Amino acid sequence: MKHGFWRRLPRPFFVLAPMDGVTDTIFRRVVAKAAPADVYFSEFTNATSYCHPKSRRAALNRLKFTDGERPLVAQIWGTEPTHFARFAKAIAGLGYDGIDINMGCPERRVVKQGACSALIENPDLAARLIAAAKTAGLPVSVKTRIGFKAVQTEWWLGFLLQQDLAALTVHGRTQKEMSKVPARWDEIAKAVVLRDRLAPDTLIIGNGDVRDRAHGERLCREFGVDGVMIGRGVFANPFCFETKPAHHGQTELLCLMLRHLELFSQEPAGHQNDNYQRLKRFFKIYLRDFNGAAQLRDRLMHTKNVDEAVRLLRQFAQAKASVARF
Repeated sequence: MKHGFWRRLPRPFFVLAPMDGVTDTIFRRVVAKAAPADVYFSEFTNATSYCHPKSRRAALNRLKFTDGERPLVAQIWGTEPTHFARFAKAIAGLGYDGIDINMGCPERRVVKQGACSALIENPDLAARLIAAAKTAGLPVSVKTRIGFKAVQTEWWLGFLLQQDLAALTVHGRTQKEMSKVPARWDEIAKAVVLRDRLAPDTLIIGNGDVRDRAHGERLCREFGVDGVMIGRGVFANPFCFETKPAHHGQTELLCLMLRHLELFSQEPAGHQNDNYQRLKRFFKIYLRDFNGAAQLRDRLMHTKNVDEAVRLLRQFAQAKASVARF
């Protein structure tokens, strides 16, 4: 199944980027309610962690999903082809629609392991990891950057395009640049030219500094990519995938936050206790652009659990409604 669902997508299509600690099943469902993406990616999950008995459960917890998040691609990372093959088989068994290999994360902790963007400097291993992931029968894609220390677009992307991928996501920065410079969409456009010559069936997805669907549509027209992946743009606008941009005021933002809290409250008690502090990173997504948002956010940052947060939100909404009626 080389292409699978990828061939059935509209043009252009829009993808929610994989973001560690962000795009879990809860947040994907929040985005789907606000304004659905065309494709969703899981958080990146380590293949070796899955293959180790002591960390397997944690790896599988990162891959939980519901049918409201489809099509859904599991993003994996690591350096061991045998572990990739075992993990890919498990992912297929879970019912995922595709597998994506992270060859772009620039963080030092993964680069030191020779994984993710470090694979740009180890093409032989990159090819073996791709081949191992394909053994499960799901369409395999790669997300990467335009180089490691320097721009290597033609060489590196040309190499990947010879690996018979279903899709290739290109982030328009090098590993060294992290997110410190604007994304180079002119380099992403070179990937399209290379694709047309080397692998006409591989889809090219552009990534980097995309604000919303309207902005992404303009980039698709200008640079010729098949689709766009949005990451940090969702923090500024959780409705970023909507087809017709609209203003979203206090009521919609609070309702969306309550939905996020409701989904979180359905998780096991142990998960809630361990992750409530991490949940607070999402508050700024919803609590903005209306009177009293900053003060409410400050109060919510001092809450200890979901029940306290929901109570504060409802009190705030009721007070605002009373003022409006008066």
